[in-house]
Amino acid sequence: MRFDRHRLVYLDSARWTEILGSYPALREIPMVVDWVAAGYPLIARRPLCDEGAGLVPLGLPLPPSLGKQRLALAVPPEAILSDAPPPLLGEAAQAAPAAWQRTIDALGALDPDTRCFGSLAWAHLTGLPYLSETSDLDFVWQVACADNAARLVAALVRIEADAPMRLDGEIVTPTGFAVQWREYASDATELLAKAADGNRMIGRGEMFA
Repeated sequence: MRFDRHRLVYLDSARWTEILGSYPALREIPMVVDWVAAGYPLIARRPLCDEGAGLVPLGLPLPPSLGKQRLALAVPPEAILSDAPPPLLGEAAQAAPAAWQRTIDALGALDPDTRCFGSLAWAHLTGLPYLSETSDLDFVWQVACADNAARLVAALVRIEADAPMRLDGEIVTPTGFAVQWREYASDATELLAKAADGNRMIGRGEMFA
């Protein structure tokens, strides 16, 4: 079982204690012990080379108050109850600082289906203090063609010029390639594309081929 990047995965709380039995250090962190019972998701990640066959690789990013650690776990498929895409930016906006709202509105006007990940998404999903004065706004766009991608990144350049935070987002193609928007906005002919099975360099013309 493999999930797309940024996919949220919800686990069976009855299985969580059993899973943590394989991670003794994590059982010492009360927030982690209570994580699944609180209704919080984990997030899909790429597998590590030493993880057991048949297990699903997931991540759990802790808030800055706990060192902003990114925990890596692997769970049996039967422990998974459901999965979901990252939250819509418009829905997560309620967790954002007031100073961010104008920028979020501008991004939503470009595409109401814009989704977010990172600190804002986790603040929205958990109510925990993930955001700080130095937080970026992380977002992801599903883009169907090169013309739409060019239109969006041109608008992003204008929006970021007046934004109170750094905009850090990805353009994702129908084939699953994800490219950082600044890189796509550059004149580079080769782009770093991320996918569920790893990273690779691709020609700009290959993105939407």
